[in-house]
Amino acid sequence: MSRQTDDAGFMRLALSQAHSAAASGEVPVGAVVVKDGRVIAVGHNAPVGTHDPTAHAEIVALREAARVLGNYRLTGCELFVTLEPCSMCCGAMLHARIARLVFGADDPKAGAAGSVLNLFAEPALNHQTRVQGGVLAAECSAMLRSFFAARRAHQVQGRLANHPLRPDALRTADAHFEALAGYPWQPRYLSDLPALGGLRMHYLDEGPQDAPLTFMCLHGIPTWSYLYRKMIPIFLEQGHRVLAPDLIGFGKSDKPKKSSAHRFSWHRQVLLEWVDRLNPARVVLLVHGWGGWLGMGLPPQEPTRYVGLLAMNTCMDLESRPISLGTDVGYRAPFPDPGYQAAIRASNAFDPNPSHTNEADIAQHTLHFWQNDGHQRTLMAWGMQDLLLAADAKTTLHAALRNCPEPVQMTDAGHLSPEFGEPIARLALSYFSQPAPAQPKAGF
Repeated sequence: MSRQTDDAGFMRLALSQAHSAAASGEVPVGAVVVKDGRVIAVGHNAPVGTHDPTAHAEIVALREAARVLGNYRLTGCELFVTLEPCSMCCGAMLHARIARLVFGADDPKAGAAGSVLNLFAEPALNHQTRVQGGVLAAECSAMLRSFFAARRAHQVQGRLANHPLRPDALRTADAHFEALAGYPWQPRYLSDLPALGGLRMHYLDEGPQDAPLTFMCLHGIPTWSYLYRKMIPIFLEQGHRVLAPDLIGFGKSDKPKKSSAHRFSWHRQVLLEWVDRLNPARVVLLVHGWGGWLGMGLPPQEPTRYVGLLAMNTCMDLESRPISLGTDVGYRAPFPDPGYQAAIRASNAFDPNPSHTNEADIAQHTLHFWQNDGHQRTLMAWGMQDLLLAADAKTTLHAALRNCPEPVQMTDAGHLSPEFGEPIARLALSYFSQPAPAQPKAGF
């Protein structure tokens, strides 16, 4: 086996240690000490967890190697580390008489093996360590970039979580959402979209950004992203991405105090800006209840972004009785008292107002798109015990969706059909993952 092959193999072991560091919340740097072609010690960054400023990966590995050999002099040993060492670690290696140092990524800010300074090139020192840099540099650098990018994103979300609240809005305290069954996902927030005007919007973004499909779940009234908690895990376990916003006035999003703040065109603009910011691809749109008009109006704006539509107990003209919050603590959580319920009281604002020319034009364009122009595959799933929608709502919507198979009938489900989420989600995965149209079962 060649020296180059040996170096790469030992560096991969160091990368494994770096992964362990990252899993512990430490900067991902890993190290191994080798003597006579055999690994005698490993180490990874641990200064945070051990409250020890000297617990760099190299120092941890050197300590273990000295213990194994019973000698602080590590004559004839090689040290492999994923990041160019700092001056402290370089000094320790020189003191231990390390014969050879091999590192992966350069450290332009603190590297003491050639980047900022080179302790190993000091001729006055009584020991000379050979240095080889750049081994698996791309992989080592990528791990560090990924770690710091995730940390920056977390810091941004932390700042947004504490974003100032507008005086004309309310924000449900986090305590109301603690320990909700089946809703474990990390909250994400935006407040800098132009249409938000400083309001804070909550959403879920789970799964890989380059996933085969993105399932975008839009809730109705008075629900929130919690509505899809039984469907989201099914999509994620198959490697897909899931986006689920809370409309302003619902869920963990800010809640304007006045019902007059809510208008169809405004909520639609917020969603359009949100989609543009997150830039999902190959989107399957899931809509329910009052989320129907809002959601179905998105693909006509960017037809190539969307590949499918799953409509559940919704329609394009919601003439229905108000829905109760019920007894489920998850649905009641965002609304601790009536002052938080302005968006619920403004439910008709989530349909286009025919007296507003612009909104009437949007409604007409949306209807024409789904009847004539849309290339997206469509599917309907319907809770047959729905007492809220008009009796002919299912038939009317089905007629408006070109080439839509017969609606899937859920015999025992009521208006909140996503509560029967697992079979719906598995059906959607099968249907939207296939390139050719497939007729789903008539019900379950």
